[in-house]
Amino acid sequence: MSNSAVKPKIAISACLMGAEVRFNGGHKESRLCSRTLTDYFEFVPVCPEVAIGLGIPRQPIRLIGDPEHPQAVGTVNPDLNVTEPLAAYGEQMAAELGDICGYIFMQKSPSCGLDRVKVYHANGAPVDGGGRGIYAQAFCERHPDLPVEEDGRLNDPVLRENFLTRVFAYSAWQQLLREGLSRRGLTEFHSRYKYQLMAHNPVQYKTLGNLLGTMGQTEPDTIGPRYFSELMAALKKCATRRTHSNVLQHISGYLKQAISAEDKQEMQHVIGQYRHGIVPLVVPMTLLKHHFRQHPDPYIAQQVYLQPHPENLSLRNAI
Repeated sequence: MSNSAVKPKIAISACLMGAEVRFNGGHKESRLCSRTLTDYFEFVPVCPEVAIGLGIPRQPIRLIGDPEHPQAVGTVNPDLNVTEPLAAYGEQMAAELGDICGYIFMQKSPSCGLDRVKVYHANGAPVDGGGRGIYAQAFCERHPDLPVEEDGRLNDPVLRENFLTRVFAYSAWQQLLREGLSRRGLTEFHSRYKYQLMAHNPVQYKTLGNLLGTMGQTEPDTIGPRYFSELMAALKKCATRRTHSNVLQHISGYLKQAISAEDKQEMQHVIGQYRHGIVPLVVPMTLLKHHFRQHPDPYIAQQVYLQPHPENLSLRNAI
């Protein structure tokens, strides 16, 4: 990403950026977000509970009833029911935040949690499995393709790399839409994502290729949104050491005329070490890039897989 490029926007629960907006007047600052990622993304902090007029500090709210359609009520005063305002604010923000490329939610929150938020029976016993925060539910329903994640899960290097890969893919697609969808634009976009898709979801890679192959006379504006939804769903699946190794093998095949037998052997050795968990992904990637700098290949040069996110984020050093 060049410095002149606009930073992708990510919405985030305000407490994660250090804002003292929690029910107890505290925050839940995530240093990853507030310190590391701010160099690469523009964060848009949102606190739905404060936005709908609940004070700081305030009595906590909790979810009760049917986990599919819970109600958000006060823990001290159960007559306080903020389900409607939270859902309405979710709809409002979904309309306002049309230019974001991702959203990081506060986990376990009755307004913002994405999964397994505690839901209680009327008698106070917890319901099995839990539910989704009221605001998050309303927001995500209106942006089904948007990369969303909870702050706690971003501590896992594989989930962190996966989420940010999807944020940059979402941003690249928005750029394509601004330029105007064309058959050629769609085909080129898919071509650039070939190996990225192969690493995440080899089956979907074929399916999406077939979808574009049947484009024929279909308008790009019709097929584009369907393609993008399926692309984002495919990228949600985390790549594994096995699928990454498969892609590394494919890409190294483009060097077979160019490099010596010794270099080929070293390449195979390093890919094997990666596959067996001895070295992180950055090691075979660095070696591949080294060879392609000396023997450039125009098709490989445009592959997103080689650089799905800024190198300085070091996301491939831990996977």
